[in-house]
Amino acid sequence: MRSCPVCSSDFANFLPLTSQYFEMLNALNASYSLDDFETLNTGQYACPRCAASDRDRLYALFVKTFLTRPAGRPLRILDIAPAPLLSQFLRSIPDIYYRSADLFSPLADDIVDIMDMQLYADNSFDFIVCSHVLEHVPDDRKAIAELYRVLDKNGVAILMVPILLTAEYTDEDPDETDVNVRWARFGQDDHVRMYAKQDYMARIRDGGFELLELDARSFGDGTFKQHGITEQSVLYIGAK
Repeated sequence: MRSCPVCSSDFANFLPLTSQYFEMLNALNASYSLDDFETLNTGQYACPRCAASDRDRLYALFVKTFLTRPAGRPLRILDIAPAPLLSQFLRSIPDIYYRSADLFSPLADDIVDIMDMQLYADNSFDFIVCSHVLEHVPDDRKAIAELYRVLDKNGVAILMVPILLTAEYTDEDPDETDVNVRWARFGQDDHVRMYAKQDYMARIRDGGFELLELDARSFGDGTFKQHGITEQSVLYIGAK
């Protein structure tokens, strides 16, 4: 039996990733496969009840298993580029102060450029979710510095991007405008870089974070399989 920690439903299996991504990368003769990504379950991607992705489920597991609360006040959460299902899950946590931020999304509470988040004071949040955002922005180092600035001492941040395990270095070009080239090089038409694992980890550490890698062993035997998460998945947590 499989289960979804986002909607708390049980069922026989998850749904596969839509064929659009496979078809696009095949048409462009991309040099990599979707199976080469670290945290992506193409065969069991979406919850059949709530449609939560495998990474949404991984984040919900972290919240339920590891996230600690400050004493005597609400948990302050910043959700960058909010995904509707995960946003709903986070908003359901008791006794929180929740803000979502995005430069364009109508779902966001605040219109914010992640590279310049002056709307928020230093040390404003206990918990930040920044999932699959840094590969979109022109200067990811500025964005990482801002995330570190607004995170409070002893706070933690989910810092996730697509990581191509076969890549030896990060391929990036914020000035590339050809949609097909972006698909082939960066995995999506609105991405400006494709991260290599060691380089991504170095950029997070250079931004001041202590970086924690939570893998299948961190969550316990059988947990990833039960929730449709691949054994090679890793959750990156930045601590301050």
